[in-house]
Amino acid sequence: MDYLTVKEVGNKWGITSRMVNAYCIAGRISGAVKVGNLWLIPKEADRPEDRRKKGNRLMDPRRKADR
Repeated sequence: MDYLTVKEVGNKWGITSRMVNAYCIAGRISGAVKVGNLWLIPKEADRPEDRRKKGNRLMDPRRKADR
């Protein structure tokens, strides 16, 4: 099985290596293993869904109501 580093996966998925590292720590990438201080991620691993909130802006009383 071929493995990629956090940086290589970040470039492949178009996200930062820090975000890939967070996915590994949270166990959201299946097959990722930690060897020493290095995460190895299977080449065939799928990118996990981004669970961060989208489009939920805080209400600003200075903003006019949606038109």
